[in-house]
Amino acid sequence: MEAVSRFYDIMENEKGKLSLHFKGRMDMENAAAMIIAAEELICRKSPSALTADLRNISYFDDFGALALFEIKHLMAAEKGHFHIVNADAKAKEILSRADFDSNKTYTPLKRKKSFDLFVRLGESLINDASNIRFMISFTGSLILSLIYVCLHPRSLRGEDTLAHMEKTGVDALPVVALISFLLGLIMAFMSSIQFRQFGAGIYVASLVAFAMVSELGPIMTAIVVAGRSGSAFAAEIGTMKISEEIDALSTMGFDPVIFLAVPRLIAALIVVPLLALFSNLFAIAGGLAVGVFMLDLTPGTYIKQTLEALTLTEVMWGMGKSGVFAALIAGIGCLRGFQARGGASAVGEASTSAVVSSIFLIILFDSICAVVRSYW
Repeated sequence: MEAVSRFYDIMENEKGKLSLHFKGRMDMENAAAMIIAAEELICRKSPSALTADLRNISYFDDFGALALFEIKHLMAAEKGHFHIVNADAKAKEILSRADFDSNKTYTPLKRKKSFDLFVRLGESLINDASNIRFMISFTGSLILSLIYVCLHPRSLRGEDTLAHMEKTGVDALPVVALISFLLGLIMAFMSSIQFRQFGAGIYVASLVAFAMVSELGPIMTAIVVAGRSGSAFAAEIGTMKISEEIDALSTMGFDPVIFLAVPRLIAALIVVPLLALFSNLFAIAGGLAVGVFMLDLTPGTYIKQTLEALTLTEVMWGMGKSGVFAALIAGIGCLRGFQARGGASAVGEASTSAVVSSIFLIILFDSICAVVRSYW
């Protein structure tokens, strides 16, 4: 007999038969370690038969039965025999309740076969093509639905549109105002450090006004709306898609795009440009605070310089971009919601994808506008 573990002694008989003389406690604390030790032994010895002797066991519970079950399964996987001897009355009762002596076939779990590179590439291309096809189809449906609503205004769900305007615009105003005020303050503070060296502190007002109205105001507003409302659109519609509420709408004769997407799109088109306008005002207020308290400018001088730097074209340019950003945010949010498939995790994936896609397209469109404007 050779001691090989603190859990049992091993005796190796002729023709590859092993006997494990367990000792101590077979409980929750020792079961996992017993299984690991037995697995290593079986892999190393590959016995044709294994006997578990429970004579020296001081305590035995359900976890001990679990350990014996696992050893039995390991032996079954090796096409070997396993049986128990010298079990006391309590151990026999526990094993009997667990139906230990049943002759059910043990089938080891098989690992999923990993697909090769070409299979993964082909699957990715097929999924991308399907998503592009769905996006083109949804975009066409949304445009046709907008035309239908324009020709038949009474088909628009007015109450829902107003509710979405409140959630997208009014509820987002405090966040947009705070971020814009701080951004204008930071821009004015950093630029004042450089301008004061040349005695040109008055031009801080021009820099803040021009940068916010043309570029940063619409972009920051769009990013905030994408994070708040774009993700909400995707989550709401995605939940309805998974719970089959959209199928129920189609069954009842409602067009899901007109019923769900159009009110959200119209609400975003109305309130996002207005949010961008408020963003510009609060950013100028942040710059005004720096100009008054750090550059010793009067409020009248700062506001006069701001008005001289701005033109109606700049304001309309920024609001026009905000309208395009609103269409991108609402359209992508609704698209990801309608694309949701599967369980609850699909809702989170749709929300995340809506935010990421919206922000990417916002930056991309703004870059294109900046290049076009530079050559205009």
